[in-house]
Amino acid sequence: MRDHHSRGSNLLDPEPTSTTPSSVRLDRLRLLDALKSARLNPSTATLRRSINDIRSGVSAPSGAFGARGLREAAIFTPELLDEELDQICGAQTLDRARYYVDRLIKSITEVRTSSINDINLNRWKEYDDIQTDSLWLVASRERGGARSARYWGNFVPQIPHQMMRRYTKAGDWVLDVFAGSGTSLIEGQRLGRNTIGIELQPRVARMARKAVASEPNAFGVTSQVICGDSATIDLNKALRAHGQSSAQLVIMHPPYFDIIKFSDDERDLSNAPSVEAFLDTIGRVVDNVTPVLDRGRYLAVVIGDKYANGEWVPLGFRTMEAIQQRGFLLKSVVVKNFDQTTAKRQQKELWKYRALAGGFYVFKHEYIFVFKKTGRNY
Repeated sequence: MRDHHSRGSNLLDPEPTSTTPSSVRLDRLRLLDALKSARLNPSTATLRRSINDIRSGVSAPSGAFGARGLREAAIFTPELLDEELDQICGAQTLDRARYYVDRLIKSITEVRTSSINDINLNRWKEYDDIQTDSLWLVASRERGGARSARYWGNFVPQIPHQMMRRYTKAGDWVLDVFAGSGTSLIEGQRLGRNTIGIELQPRVARMARKAVASEPNAFGVTSQVICGDSATIDLNKALRAHGQSSAQLVIMHPPYFDIIKFSDDERDLSNAPSVEAFLDTIGRVVDNVTPVLDRGRYLAVVIGDKYANGEWVPLGFRTMEAIQQRGFLLKSVVVKNFDQTTAKRQQKELWKYRALAGGFYVFKHEYIFVFKKTGRNY
């Protein structure tokens, strides 16, 4: 992806741009032959001329490099290909120009992925939609399909979407232990990831099952919502029911303590009698998921802070510390903005007055803590 340093980046639509209608299909073998020939030039000046000949051939009406229906095609967006060719031509030394040519050749001939996702690192510039900055500015929640904003306190789909793109491969298994209205499961179904969601409230679990069932399942993956307590449910049993022994990603979006009351169930984190009790339950949930999460894989926690009795309560960072104490390695802290709640939008002026009078700032962000399981978790 193309980084946007020093400013927050909006989350874009899913999937690499190489499959969009604006892409061009080029004859892979002819393009490779031309690049290899260009590389043999004895000077930067002659190499630049060869690269500009390739550029002219790509854009020529005759379609000198057009794939013309060939299955062996090299696919680029015109902007990306121009950027790559510009970089070669802008090199100040012959060695550097050849290095850029080799890198372009490698992007056409080799796929290099990591053990945890399907991102082709030889084509990394194509992934404009995948976020790498630590400040996420999300203008609005993604809509469409089974996605819904009706459930109070629900997930913005961009978060599980980004987590699955970064930390899973197609066909991997994802656990969302605070499933709510099923947002993670819907995103998993769209991306070809198998998902199991745990939801405490039977009514909400039924709602989630209905939403997930209404979403097309093009990849034929498993998406199951189980009603139960994430601190005690037998996750091994849940996975074994599908022939699995472990999961590759865990997502946690718990209640932010008592900010929103979700039920009368005493096991509900929104009913915890104290911050310490809240953190203790979070810890028990983490203890429950740790044995079924593969070593070296990731746990993502979305949590916010709260304000009580004139004091800022750093619930997010205390949750972070509770998980670190269980041997997880903290990989990233992401700050994500959020729109004000309906109540705060309706009383915007009142909240501004309260902030000015009380010496505090109105909440406009939450955290995404990304942890990696290591050998210290045992």
